[in-house]
Order: sequence, then C-alpha cells, then structure tokens
Amino acid sequence: MGCRPEVWCLAGGLVLAVLGGSVLPLVLGGVAAPVLARAWRVRALGRVAQERGDAVIALCGAVIAEVRAGCQPAEALLTAARETGGVGGGEGSVLAAARFGGDVPAALRDAAKEPGAQGLLGLAACWSVAVERGAGLDRGLARLEGALRADRDQQADLHAQLAGARATAVLLAGLPVVGLLMGAALGASPLRVLLHTGVGLGCLAVGVVLEGVGLWWAAWIVRRAEA
Repeated sequence: MGCRPEVWCLAGGLVLAVLGGSVLPLVLGGVAAPVLARAWRVRALGRVAQERGDAVIALCGAVIAEVRAGCQPAEALLTAARETGGVGGGEGSVLAAARFGGDVPAALRDAAKEPGAQGLLGLAACWSVAVERGAGLDRGLARLEGALRADRDQQADLHAQLAGARATAVLLAGLPVVGLLMGAALGASPLRVLLHTGVGLGCLAVGVVLEGVGLWWAAWIVRRAEA
C-alpha cells in the first residue's frame, strides 16, 4: 500500500525546508497535511459506499433468483444475504429477523443507514408490500434492481465525464513545482528568492492563496456537477 497523501506532503515540506534553508515549507506542509488527509478519507469513504451499493444490487438480484426458484422470501433473503454480503454491518439483525419471524423491514432500514446502502430502504418497502398486500416480492425487487442499476450507471458515466476536469485540476496544482524545478535548472535559485527575500515571500503568500482558491473552486465545480 502506498503512503497517504499527507505523508508525501510533510515529506515534501521537509525536503524543501532543508534545500531552502527555511522552516516555512515544513510549516506550510503541516498546514496542508490535514486538508489532504480529509480529502483522502472522503475519497476512501466514497469507494466504500460504491462497493456497498454494488452489494445491495447483487443482493436484490440474488433474492429475485431465489424467490423465482421456489424459495420463501425469508429463506431467499437468508441465502442471498450470506452469498452477497449486501446488508453489510446489519447482517446479524437482518438474518435474525428473517430466520425467527422478526421485523425484517425495520432491520433493513437500520442496515440502510450505512453509506451506500440506501437501496436497502427500497428492499424494505418491497418486503412490506409483499407481506401486507400479498404482492409478488420478485416483481417489486426487479423494478428496484433496475432503478438501482440505472442510477449506478448514471453516476459512473458522470464520474468518467468529470475525470478530465479532475486531471486538469491536478495538473494545474502541480505547475508551481514545475516552475521551481525549471528555475533551479536555470540556476536562478528560486527557493532562496522565495524564502529569503521580501518580494519572494510576498509572491509565495499570493501564490499559496491563489493555489488554495483554485483547488477549492475546481472541487466546488466537481461537487456541483455530481450533485
């Protein structure tokens, strides 16, 4: 497993502090590290939520297959939940409710509180309708599964369309580093100018502010598009 981004941030700040003979890069790295750590956690939680959503879709499909094969709803849910892990951390309570005649919809609604598991709310609704009105569970779940798949595919398509915007933002964020390397290659001593002169410190302050605003703006655009 690679190092987390905040580790790279602190390491980069330390290297620049040593090369530039100033503690300022290390301080800036320490300030930026928590921001990067939070962004990393949000991204990791997004991946977990996506995996949970896929598991819920698989659960619906498995329950449909079991019911159409002749199993009773409770038995179908028991088998499908074990095979797919679609109820996540609430598996124990859901399986207990299905096995012993408990409140399955309530257990499913509790399990739906996990990120990415909102599709279990639909499963709970289908279960309630099937039990209270005698409707076919497989038909309701088939519609639910189709809706969940369509939503997932739409989100995946949107994510692919925004990949270019994200890559551009990362590229623009890295341009100041390229500028420093080019200046060093030309013998201009950019770190000395930035860290040990008044004009350089002023340019550094303005650059840091503009960099932060630019990254925030790019992230805001992506979030608005995904909303």
